Amino acid sequence: MKRLYVFSIRSFIGPFIVTFIISMFMLIMQFFWKYIDDLMGKGLEFSIILELLLYVSASLIPLALPLAMLLSSIMTFGNLAENNELTALKASGLSLYRIMRPLMLVVFFIAIGTFYFSNYIIPIATLKWKALIYDIQETKISKIITPGTYSNELDGLAIKVKKELNGTLYDVVIHDHNDPNIVKTVKAEKATLYNSTYGNNLYLHLKNGSVLEELSVNQAINLESKNRGNYYPSRRSAFKDATYKINLKGFKLNRSDENLFKNSFEMLSIFQIDVVIDSIIIENKKVLDNFVKSLKLDHKYLLPNNVENLNELQLDSIQNELDLSFQTLPKEEKNVIYDRAIGMLTRDLDAIKGQRDFIKSFVSNINLYKIEYHRKIALAFAIIVLFFVGAPLGAIVKKGGFGAPVVIACLLFMIYFVLTEIGEGLCSSGKVSPFVGMWLATFVLSPVAFLLMRSAANDSKVFDKDAWIKLFRKK
Repeated sequence: MKRLYVFSIRSFIGPFIVTFIISMFMLIMQFFWKYIDDLMGKGLEFSIILELLLYVSASLIPLALPLAMLLSSIMTFGNLAENNELTALKASGLSLYRIMRPLMLVVFFIAIGTFYFSNYIIPIATLKWKALIYDIQETKISKIITPGTYSNELDGLAIKVKKELNGTLYDVVIHDHNDPNIVKTVKAEKATLYNSTYGNNLYLHLKNGSVLEELSVNQAINLESKNRGNYYPSRRSAFKDATYKINLKGFKLNRSDENLFKNSFEMLSIFQIDVVIDSIIIENKKVLDNFVKSLKLDHKYLLPNNVENLNELQLDSIQNELDLSFQTLPKEEKNVIYDRAIGMLTRDLDAIKGQRDFIKSFVSNINLYKIEYHRKIALAFAIIVLFFVGAPLGAIVKKGGFGAPVVIACLLFMIYFVLTEIGEGLCSSGKVSPFVGMWLATFVLSPVAFLLMRSAANDSKVFDKDAWIKLFRKK
């Protein structure tokens, strides 16, 4: 039995690792395709790209794991069935459930690990890559030059312009210190900024200027001691049209404070989400209580202290007295009271509408946290359900490799993904609760997994064309 367990686990681990790597690669390529415009033309260092890739890879695991689990389970049992190994194991008296037992344990531990990873690691990774991509998106090459001040954002260069108008820079001064022996100063009446095709360089198209090259202080002293004063410490040249090339390798990426993004629902664990939801509910209850209290203060007869000690007869008596008093007033005073009452009611109606919108936004905000809460838990159960969908399906179709299993897995994963997106959309719009929305895919696929497991265990011919034809003929 120990050999069987080792054989089953070994047959599963290989396809799982391969499919997981392939899934991660496809998702990372999709990410780069989405953000390629933000990454190109910024002169980013390789370490920044590598850091972004590391954080993004961690946050993409919740999407890659279900696909890898589904595909690897279909491939594993498809290979066993195709090579008649599954038939031999069943002939020896082992049921499908017994054969799957060691893999069930492995999948259970993977699901537990996925939950802990999504609860503790993914929030940190999401915080890191979103803060980093924000800094990259906000990095504009044109922002390194601020009119009226020297810019030192580029290593070895100090650039100053007097003003900028419609993309054209005026009175440009560039001090180039890249050569330790020569200090180069470039001046131009105006310039235009351009990026290279691949974003590795920056070009300044200069017009009507001059170039002054001076020896550094140490170099000038050495040359003076050698030539006894017979030397020329500087060289000046003029130009009408020139292009100045700037290497962006030394461009500095300004990193924002990550605490600015820390309170987002995606960057919290389920325990932190619980605390945040409770605090939001308490704060919003205070706001609503203060609103009701202020509304009652505007209408004294709504205050409970004025009416709580009065019975119904006393209230009717007070109302009759108010009616009689009002009827005795002159017409002009009645009109004033009417206008004042209409104004107060209109103001209160606007305030109530605003409060209604506030309550809607409050419910929507709470739903975002609850969605993230259920997403982390539902992901672990989805991995288990997809295994019980893929394993019997592979045993039924009896096809291994990357042919039919890939097609079947992609179709099933598309169903899972669509159901997840539909559920999230429904609970985001308030149509269903976050629990129902985020568990929708698991609820739908669980009966499918049960039927497939039962069919595979009983060797039912689910995908046999002749069996279906025979069934319909009987009907």
